[in-house]
Amino acid sequence: MAANRVARHALQSMTQAEQHALRVKYPVRRDWEVAEVRSLFEMPLLELVYAGASAHRAYFSPSQVQRCTLLSIKTGGCAEDCSYCSQSSKYKTDVKAEKLMDGADVLEAARNAKASGSTRFCMGAAWRGVSSAGKNQFNRVLDMISEIRAMDMEVCATLGMVNEEQASRLKQAGLTAYNHNIDTSEEYYPKVISTRSFQDRLQTLQAVRSAGLSVCCGGIIGMGETDDDRVSMLHTLATLPAHPESVPINALVANKGTPFEDMKPLEPISLVRMIATARIVMPASMVRLSAGRNSLGSIEQALCFLAGANSIFTGDKLLTTPNVKINEDEALFSMLGLHGKKPFGGEATQAKEWTEKSTVHIPDPERQGLGEDNEKVAARGSATL
Repeated sequence: MAANRVARHALQSMTQAEQHALRVKYPVRRDWEVAEVRSLFEMPLLELVYAGASAHRAYFSPSQVQRCTLLSIKTGGCAEDCSYCSQSSKYKTDVKAEKLMDGADVLEAARNAKASGSTRFCMGAAWRGVSSAGKNQFNRVLDMISEIRAMDMEVCATLGMVNEEQASRLKQAGLTAYNHNIDTSEEYYPKVISTRSFQDRLQTLQAVRSAGLSVCCGGIIGMGETDDDRVSMLHTLATLPAHPESVPINALVANKGTPFEDMKPLEPISLVRMIATARIVMPASMVRLSAGRNSLGSIEQALCFLAGANSIFTGDKLLTTPNVKINEDEALFSMLGLHGKKPFGGEATQAKEWTEKSTVHIPDPERQGLGEDNEKVAARGSATL
């Protein structure tokens, strides 16, 4: 028995040392240069996936995956002209404008989501912003948030643009995180949307941060952008004043009737490359394998998880687009040895505290130490163990 305890203690100590070495090798930093991000993005795929997997293990358990449910609480009729979106009133699609859902129906959906294993419930409204929705509708959403939070679930919302006062009210109601994607690179952005500027999106993110909410922010690939645009988008996210708590990586779902309806399907490997790079440059963020997951096979999804994805949307639909069925996710998790992540983990906060307390000198990034021997990296950080 004593020998077993000694062996377990040795294993735990080794694991702590290895994790420390990985955190030194893959630090949380916001001073990335575009060239650095591009260099990572262009690595040979298997090396990139290995680096993403290593960065993932520095801050998270690789077997834990956050399960989120996304519900469209107000569908269609949006005044924006996002070229990918079937909810825009500018295009003739199969999506019809609907009223804000009844609160009781939303709460029932949240209870069902929790019973199915989701720990975060996300609500989306096809509004240009909260100001355009009116006080009564906003107040109804605030009530929904408070009641869902009382279920011991994380609550996320995406309601378009918000100012700091509106974000503060969301925070007071119990909202955990606010989603507002930048969609693509600043350079390619005008080819995607004209009714809201890239700066508008950054201002909303600033309002959300100022209110003390977690930021959920990512983008979409497969909209005709170049690899340089993908690198630029990741660079923007990784150099924000604080890394987003969640980074959704979406593959375009080419909706009929939208300007992007004829876009070619994305190669799955492009999604893997994007996820791995996002994991390395934002190692303590949740990286969400989001829209378009239903087009991937189980092996392709496994590669995404290996590369650093640790969050998914569950349920048959994402707003208005199809998603993987819950029973298929259960089978996938069982096959891969994955299990759901508990709510309110706070890994990003813990990583920030670790970084601030650590006296480790982060080497210049060849710096990241990619390709360096782990023992050398561990030796650099041994002073703070």
